[in-house]
Amino acid sequence: MKMKKYGLIGYPLSHSFSPGYFAVKFEESEIADCRYDLYPLTEIAEFEDIQDCLGINVTIPYKEQVIPYLDELSEEAKVIGAVNTIRFLDGKKIGHNTDAYGFANALSPLWESKKQPTKALVLGTGGAAKAVWYVLDQLGISYKKVSRTKGDITYGELTPETIKEHHLIVNTTPLGMSPNDDTCPELPYDGITSDHYLYDLVYNPEKTLFLSQGASRGAVIKNGYQMLELQADRSWEIWNS
Repeated sequence: MKMKKYGLIGYPLSHSFSPGYFAVKFEESEIADCRYDLYPLTEIAEFEDIQDCLGINVTIPYKEQVIPYLDELSEEAKVIGAVNTIRFLDGKKIGHNTDAYGFANALSPLWESKKQPTKALVLGTGGAAKAVWYVLDQLGISYKKVSRTKGDITYGELTPETIKEHHLIVNTTPLGMSPNDDTCPELPYDGITSDHYLYDLVYNPEKTLFLSQGASRGAVIKNGYQMLELQADRSWEIWNS
């Protein structure tokens, strides 16, 4: 029986969600001929050394850097400009983005019967942020890109008034991720109210300091765990379609 190989590239990969998730998926589906490995690449050029895989997930910092190493991109990945899923098919490496699918389906239930926010702040400008921008465009939510040096506005330029005007705040940075769970984006948190929604792509710890700051002021909060599950399931569908 030939083993079907899947895996994850990124760096570092010490606290990865994916291996455990796919191990459970293989066990529950009674799939005995699959394995999911970690590939902690110190530089993206090492991607070319990966052989005999059917599918690869991509995480920080390679969602954009991996694109030149691919043969094709899905239409969605082209628009987003970032890849988190690669399918190896007929000698070609095809890039997809399932982050957008995961984020869209995890985000919308936040407001359920309430009114969808019209303005958002997206913290960070990396590959994950690009998927968030794409989804917000699809939902018709205007947004400002927040970063230290590039984007529409810097962290230092944010005021409580800016926060009050933007009822959805999405953290796409690794700030607050374990083991550095005593960190968070530098925001004027006093501008947050019970009309706000705070979404953190970080899932470990379950409640980051960013989310705790929002919860203490009455905001609706959500971490990135469901998004990870959804994007992983969508990756599996792509690899086996």
